[in-house]
Amino acid sequence: MTSPHTIVFDLDGTLVDTAPDLISALNHVLDREGLPPVPMQSARNMIGAGARKLIERGLEAEGRTVSLADMNRLTADFIAYYADHIAVESRPFEGLEAALDHFAAQGHRLAVCTNKLEWLSKRLLDQLGLSRRFAAICGADTFGVPKPDPTILRETVAQAGGRLTASIMVGDAGPDVGVARRAGVPVIGVSFGYTDVPIADLKPDRLIHHMRDLPAAASSLMTAKGPEIATQSQEVPR
Repeated sequence: MTSPHTIVFDLDGTLVDTAPDLISALNHVLDREGLPPVPMQSARNMIGAGARKLIERGLEAEGRTVSLADMNRLTADFIAYYADHIAVESRPFEGLEAALDHFAAQGHRLAVCTNKLEWLSKRLLDQLGLSRRFAAICGADTFGVPKPDPTILRETVAQAGGRLTASIMVGDAGPDVGVARRAGVPVIGVSFGYTDVPIADLKPDRLIHHMRDLPAAASSLMTAKGPEIATQSQEVPR
């Protein structure tokens, strides 16, 4: 058995399919501005950099920009609506809970490192019955920096009681690969999340297409030597 590791997860598009509720909140804001809704499919790849960036992208899709004061107002409106509708349709990705059970049985620590606000992240995971599984749940506001700044990943691992040298990042987009690379941590990419750049193009150390494949991908990284992790990206056989 490998030594205990800290498995650190992104939230939106990795642990939970949050797109329906996030886009509903975005369209609530756009509607109040007299703008048409953004279609679900095209809006999915706008997610991942926080509420403000999501709103900016939604406005850009309609050829609109707003002042800083208006953006602050829209962001507050978005967060208030989203907080009240945070788990209407959001659900864990298929196979997630079995993967988390596997890691827990192996003695590994679990943590969340997201660009979502910490209190919203905890509210979502609370409502889905997942919070108790994680030793740390950290957001963009927890340490004052978002991904890909490596500080957020380093401090998340520390808060979970783990060691950076025995950690793995799991995510769906550029900020996740970026924070892992900057912190010197191997990264597993998931292909079912939200990203405007295909995750395979970002060359994570391992690539999976379903949560059932996560334990095997993590195990292969735990037993791999450093140079192997740094020089090759591969899919886990299905």
